[in-house]
Amino acid sequence: MISLSSTHISNNNNLFFSKSELSKILNCYFVGVSNGNWKDYALNFKKNEAIFSFYKHTLASPDCVLKKYKEKKKKKTLFQLLINNKKNSKFEDIDKLISSIKRSQLFIVNK
Repeated sequence: MISLSSTHISNNNNLFFSKSELSKILNCYFVGVSNGNWKDYALNFKKNEAIFSFYKHTLASPDCVLKKYKEKKKKKTLFQLLINNKKNSKFEDIDKLISSIKRSQLFIVNK
């Protein structure tokens, strides 16, 4: 049995999505699933970024990638959106990113 003291410091410095951010992302994903756009997703966490990817097929490359990352110079957290590896938009707010995905879902359906 290992005892943890109050001086124990965690080495977990990865960036994560907050509960509210993840809830908004999953709601958007579920709408895409019900429309037939997506069937799978993946989450990746690194030291300075958290990535949520939407997939049309399990073995395909992601159709849509949401990235939350820390900007090193300004020490600010930003969001980035890539759709079909073409559109590269930056947002300061998760709500603006989600609304951009909802607008672009028409584009994804027509492909």
